[in-house]
Amino acid sequence: MATPKTPYDAVLSAARDVTRLDCALDAEMLGTALLGSVYAIAETDREAAVREFVSGFLAATSRRRTAAATTIRQVFAALVPDAEGAAKVRPGAQAPAWAGQLGRVHLTGTWSYGDVYGDQTSYLATFAYDDELGGPEHALVALVDHNIGITKDVFVGGPAERILEQVRQMCADDDLTWFREEDPARMHGEVGRHLAITDDLGDLPAEGSLATDRALVGARLAVLPEASAGTAGWDAQPLSTDERTTLVRAFLASREAARHGLNTLDSDAELASLHFCLGLLFDHAASFPDADPLRWSPAVAGLFLLDWVHRRAVLDMDDAALLPRVLRAWAAFAARRRGLPERAGTQTDEAIEELVPEFARLYSTGERRSPATAAVAQLMADGIDPDDPVALDAWIEANRQRLGDDTP
Repeated sequence: MATPKTPYDAVLSAARDVTRLDCALDAEMLGTALLGSVYAIAETDREAAVREFVSGFLAATSRRRTAAATTIRQVFAALVPDAEGAAKVRPGAQAPAWAGQLGRVHLTGTWSYGDVYGDQTSYLATFAYDDELGGPEHALVALVDHNIGITKDVFVGGPAERILEQVRQMCADDDLTWFREEDPARMHGEVGRHLAITDDLGDLPAEGSLATDRALVGARLAVLPEASAGTAGWDAQPLSTDERTTLVRAFLASREAARHGLNTLDSDAELASLHFCLGLLFDHAASFPDADPLRWSPAVAGLFLLDWVHRRAVLDMDDAALLPRVLRAWAAFAARRRGLPERAGTQTDEAIEELVPEFARLYSTGERRSPATAAVAQLMADGIDPDDPVALDAWIEANRQRLGDDTP
């Protein structure tokens, strides 16, 4: 076989047996896998890259009349209907019987499930073709990771009933997971907005079927109703000042605060450090889209203690000594307020305890400080009051070289 001259020739070669497939679903799975290579190698805006590729492919193959060429053109047009030229694609004279069912599916159900901590939510939708020639009922599963803010993986496959039952059973057997029916508009909004972030990543998550199934996922999401403000998950707002004050007071009066000795701190320095640490917990929560200061888990605690706090805050020795205690008490308080299973709270507490030695090491080395945080830490170590502009200007002038400032 001759070596393909262009990427479009390579696609035609890979799709040469498309007409021998059993149904429209098999053809759409082949098509999305072929487009997956385009999605994977794009550097930015991968969805646009796939759309442009399909537009180019349809233009370059417009005069091809073989059954395989006309059929794969139909497949791509069904998967990426907004590509230029997709609306003009017509079935070929030798099209398989199932070709008329490409993309013609309807939604049969939507569900969601995830961990009780709120780290991840998976959305599951099932679809059936309008005619049995299209193929079997199948499922779309999309994993949204709330800690990194992306749709981390997607999958399309079947049989739908088996996948749904496996998920139900998995959640029923684990008290740290939940399962429920879901509003299809909410699924569309949540998966879609997180997938848009994924599409623009420099590096994709290494595992899973994200690239190979992405085009088909987009086509299936388009079947779901559009999300409105009432069904979208991005309208969560940070607590108001009054709400935050009320929550902090409830915490300081809680048994969790008492258990960790936080209700007996009485010196001005200790109380200042306590409220500084609590402020850090709220600031970290505000860095997530849900901005929920009560959402803590082993994973979130790790992000906070081993990364965020070193990049964003300057701790003195008293703060560093107190912060793990405050976090353990707050995480336990939050778990009780959210009604989490006791095992969930225990796992988070044990995780924080295990993280403390590495947190202490990172604090002592300062290796994860941002340049700005490192500069402020050095300023404080040199005894400079950041609120004294004269002293601050003198310190900056004396430390220009160390700060990397070449301004004369």
